[in-house]
Amino acid sequence: MKKYFFALIILLVQYHGITAQETPKDSVVVLKTPTGDIFGSLLVANSIQKTPVALIIAGSGPTDRDGNNPMMKNNSLKFLAEGLAKNGISSLRFDKRGIVASRAAGLSEADLRFDDYVDDAKAWIGLLKKDSRFSSISVVGHSEGSLIGMIASQKHVDKYISLAGAGRPAADIILDQLSGQPAQIKEMVNPIVDSLRAGKLASKVSPMLYALFRPQVQPYMISWFKYDPTVEIAKLTIPVLIIQGTSDIQVKVDDANFLAKANKKASLKIIPDMNHIFRTVKDGNRQANILTYSKPDLPLADGLLENVVQFLK
Repeated sequence: MKKYFFALIILLVQYHGITAQETPKDSVVVLKTPTGDIFGSLLVANSIQKTPVALIIAGSGPTDRDGNNPMMKNNSLKFLAEGLAKNGISSLRFDKRGIVASRAAGLSEADLRFDDYVDDAKAWIGLLKKDSRFSSISVVGHSEGSLIGMIASQKHVDKYISLAGAGRPAADIILDQLSGQPAQIKEMVNPIVDSLRAGKLASKVSPMLYALFRPQVQPYMISWFKYDPTVEIAKLTIPVLIIQGTSDIQVKVDDANFLAKANKKASLKIIPDMNHIFRTVKDGNRQANILTYSKPDLPLADGLLENVVQFLK
């Protein structure tokens, strides 16, 4: 009798598609835009009911939907999406315009604006709202995607999560990153940043600074500099979760505290030893930290997935 009972349990599990070990397969989703198609991966959790869905927004640079770039592969966002699916939460992640599959939608350096990324995120949210399989829509923004996400989440979104998001305007971060440079460099940088912060192109750029402040990229920087993350997160009236790791060498714990202070209703979770790409690095070993950016088989840091799932559910 006992073996028939267990056989029945197995049949029920297989019939309802709720086997815990299974990970649903990605399906390709296309966002049509006036300048070209943007491609994403939709991971619908195994469920016979509607599920929450999270729009996952990647960080800065040529970062694809999985959290990788041409120089480094770590699969950080892919692992996050798969972990959510195993816990009954669907997700959509995408290649930014101009990146990998979405390359055709890329704008020239001189034409690209930070607001283009915000508009793309809003369009993805609109696409998800039309899908009857989902019970709620949340946005999960990583790094630069945190600011993009908090702006896009001000309408038609149920919950918002910032993962390793900056808590200061981009201009302040750039000045902070260059603070260790010789006085000569800082004297050249300050007037350029001041000009861009004021919405004006900088006409005099030393060849030494051309890679960072070349004329073609200045319009993008102007559009980026105008946003203060603490101002934008304060506008959110939906539930907000801010997650930051203590081993992050790109974004500081102070940034998470700035965001949490700006939105009094936000929840703040500091994850010990987690770095910028959600891996565990102990003892402040910078070299070991950097090496994780090219190790896609490393597991996610303890506490990350648990906190995200608990919040989204």
